[in-house]
Amino acid sequence: MIRPRLTLAAAATAAVAVTAIAAQPAGASPSHGQGKTVPVRLLALNDFHGNLEPPTGNSGKAVDDSGQTVPAGGAAYAAAHIKRLTDRNTLKVAQGDLIGGSPLISAAFHDEPSVQFMGNIGLTASAVGNHEFDEGLTELKRIQNGGCHPVDGCSPAGPWKGAKFDYLGANVLQEATNRPAIKPWTIRRINGVRVGIIGVVTKTTPTIVTADGIKGLKFDDEVAAANRSARELRKRGVHAMVLLVHEGDDVVKGSKPNDCGVVPGAGTRIAAEADPDIDVVLSGHTHQQYVCTVKDPKGQPRLYSSGSSFGRVITQVDLQVNRRTDDIVRSSMKGVNHVVTQDVKPDEDTAKFVQYWKDKSAPISDKKIGTVTAKLDRTASAAGETPLGDVIADAQLEAVRGMGAQVAVTNPGGVRTDLDPKDGHTVTYGDAFAVQPFSNVTGVTTLTGGQLDAVLEQQWTSAGEKILQPSSGLHFTIDRTRAIGDRVSGITIDGKPVDPAASYKIAANNFLLGGGDGFTVFTQGKDQVLGPIDLDALVNYFGSHSPVSPPPLDRISGK
Repeated sequence: MIRPRLTLAAAATAAVAVTAIAAQPAGASPSHGQGKTVPVRLLALNDFHGNLEPPTGNSGKAVDDSGQTVPAGGAAYAAAHIKRLTDRNTLKVAQGDLIGGSPLISAAFHDEPSVQFMGNIGLTASAVGNHEFDEGLTELKRIQNGGCHPVDGCSPAGPWKGAKFDYLGANVLQEATNRPAIKPWTIRRINGVRVGIIGVVTKTTPTIVTADGIKGLKFDDEVAAANRSARELRKRGVHAMVLLVHEGDDVVKGSKPNDCGVVPGAGTRIAAEADPDIDVVLSGHTHQQYVCTVKDPKGQPRLYSSGSSFGRVITQVDLQVNRRTDDIVRSSMKGVNHVVTQDVKPDEDTAKFVQYWKDKSAPISDKKIGTVTAKLDRTASAAGETPLGDVIADAQLEAVRGMGAQVAVTNPGGVRTDLDPKDGHTVTYGDAFAVQPFSNVTGVTTLTGGQLDAVLEQQWTSAGEKILQPSSGLHFTIDRTRAIGDRVSGITIDGKPVDPAASYKIAANNFLLGGGDGFTVFTQGKDQVLGPIDLDALVNYFGSHSPVSPPPLDRISGK
């Protein structure tokens, strides 16, 4: 049993005051204001990513309040903890990426099982995340409203009835009309008061989702969209407001669940600048855990928190709503992050539900596709090259050599987890799917040598670095001591120096080819052709090259 503990340490910030939240218990009388108050509790999950089963490896661990690393996550355990935390005054919400990038148990059925689980635990609303757009707006609307998949048909459970909660995206607009493409807000009545819930997704979504996934859409500034929704709620007499944001901040190393160790960034900006009538900002996207306060534009404290990812943490917010003003008493707010430990009895109904979908996905998941001599992981060399990244790039190159490809690169964010077979050698389709769950398409484009150099220079931005993983035959040197934009040298293809004026056929997934992750130079390529899905390329590679060994990390030099 986790015992909630408030941490009073403050995190210094560059521009916006962000501190740990300290508040009186939700049942206490408010310290200011008049009129009777009633309690409301929020329980929140973010970035679940279809993890119905307990995640494996580091993804299945969490740092608890004592600083210890403990096993965490799994739908049956999350349901058990949520039941313990739920009372009659509870609203359950989420901050996006509930689906997408999911294990096969969920993804094999277009994440219907995960959405069903959210309905089962009583979720009432969720912001859309960027991964909700992985299969496009039409598919997201099917998930929301129901109906069988247009290609794969109905799942083993029968016709899909739709989500039991509202997806919200106030800043997701139709490009042609500038009107909302998704419901921007909703109102819930709880304990005799009305609570307005607004959802927004990171405005960077177009850079981290394939072009097909966001076709016909534009993503407005999160604050501007949230403020529009706040105005609409005020017109309806709603003053108690919660903002669900699929955007957040990173934290300092070693932060505990209830620390406010944020490194202020996009999430802090939204939390601090959003309309003063918004009382609580629950965030996600960065897969971090924190409980903080920020000052709103009127200088009043506002709760700002995030609950890790993969169902490993549940955020609880207790607050009081003044019946006379219909507003949240800010001094009553109390936020606590609970680690979803596995030292409790799993919820029986949820365990049966997960087992049902595990059984249905097993014939696909357990199919052997090849072998390895050792684990292929994402442990990077000093230069940023990884064994698994190299193998994936090699697989993609082999898949499109017939299209003229000379070399390939893949983005590290597309490599979801290590490839570590249970018996150390046998690789299953489920193993490969866990590594590459996004169904990106491998393609080929023609770049000049100068453009290839420019692509490689885009591995660094002011926000950090994303080192592209190269196929065999592509070598280059990096020097991080040099200025951004001038860090790559010595590019060779098949041992020959790259000519800036010559043309080269470069393979990559369609996410990169569309300029994803900031690699915009790819969009300057010519004669683009598309080939197989990246997962199929990897499966075929194992079929042809098993046993596969970790390659030497010598394709990128420097540090």
